[in-house]
Amino acid sequence: MNDPALIDSLRAAVAARPDDHRLRLHLAELLLGAGRGAEAVGEAATVLAGDPQNAAARAVMAAAIGAPAAPAAPADPAPAADPAPRPGASPDWAAWERDLGEVVPAGYAVDDDAEPVAGEQDRMFDVEQSGVRLSDVGGLVDVKKRLELSFLGPLRNPELRSLYRKSLRGGLLLYGPPGCGKTFLARAVAGEMGARLINLSIVDVLNMWIGSSERNLHEIFQAARRNAPCVVFLDEIDALGHKRSQMASSAMRTLVNQLLAELDGMDGDNEGVFVLAATNAPWDVDPALRRPGRFDRTVLVLPPDAPARTAILQRLLRDRPIEGIDLKRIVAATEDYSGADLSHLCDTAAEYAMHDSITSGEVRQMRQGDFDHALREVRPSTGAWLSSSRNVVAYGNEDGTYDDLAAYLKKRRML
Repeated sequence: MNDPALIDSLRAAVAARPDDHRLRLHLAELLLGAGRGAEAVGEAATVLAGDPQNAAARAVMAAAIGAPAAPAAPADPAPAADPAPRPGASPDWAAWERDLGEVVPAGYAVDDDAEPVAGEQDRMFDVEQSGVRLSDVGGLVDVKKRLELSFLGPLRNPELRSLYRKSLRGGLLLYGPPGCGKTFLARAVAGEMGARLINLSIVDVLNMWIGSSERNLHEIFQAARRNAPCVVFLDEIDALGHKRSQMASSAMRTLVNQLLAELDGMDGDNEGVFVLAATNAPWDVDPALRRPGRFDRTVLVLPPDAPARTAILQRLLRDRPIEGIDLKRIVAATEDYSGADLSHLCDTAAEYAMHDSITSGEVRQMRQGDFDHALREVRPSTGAWLSSSRNVVAYGNEDGTYDDLAAYLKKRRML
């Protein structure tokens, strides 16, 4: 059917509804029937770019590629074009690319045999540079000392590292209440050592297909090895490395086995790859992950103490309009508040000040009264974790793994 008016009206309809694949395919079929194969290819390719498995678009594409060209005005005789490929014949991809390169948009087909372009092999992972330093982390003095001893010090002193045969391989398990800065600390470690950072969660690994999760995990560690020195941060390690004895799924047990192999560097050298893991439930982590050579160092990350809360609040209030704030009073009232709680407190106080500015029509600064209102509304979120961990310390600390947590709970008279 060759009705230019109908084709033009359909073009206008497609322009108004570009995501309507059925309408676009109808236009492609009309173009094909009118002998305008190249235009039909363009419309079918647009559909395939959004829906690579669309059978109707594939059929239109195949018919358009093999269709004869539209009638043209008489011209000088030219060599006859090659006939359409016979069924089962090998297509001339080079000729099609030459003839249709300006019509078919690139990107909806992938060459599995192509070599990866330099710099693009890690694009499925967030390999980033961190601008945070340990000096930006409020408190956590013991954690910083442990990091300096196990990794940062040897990294800065390669001659001494060689003398003492100290490897840069290693892993550190951070545990404690949520919101106390474990993720921020991982960014600070990467920034301190000038290393790249891969922030990994379980959703980056798990896949429904058998073997795909293990392959994803291996590729992530391969990316870290290529980008060494590199910090791999495994958030919620208890979900990825849960106790295999408590797992009903054989697939998850296999994934834990793969993680053990990657930490050991069985398939690659982990020199310069420092693995940080964080969890709120270290007692649920598979014991094999915590043997020497893997996550052999465990550090408790507690709610910030008074000096740390002062530093965190000063940082949070640094760029806000404030006046008459009694910082010592706020610090005294925020015991057991996590870093995330303090951030929420400042945001809530800002909401009260902003609401007052909107209702009064006069912009004002944040005052102590705003924080007093916020303190009545925002409560510490660490209490539930501390209460639940008390039972673990009381009945599951025979080997002394949680002595530091026991000391803290005794100090707070919670044990």
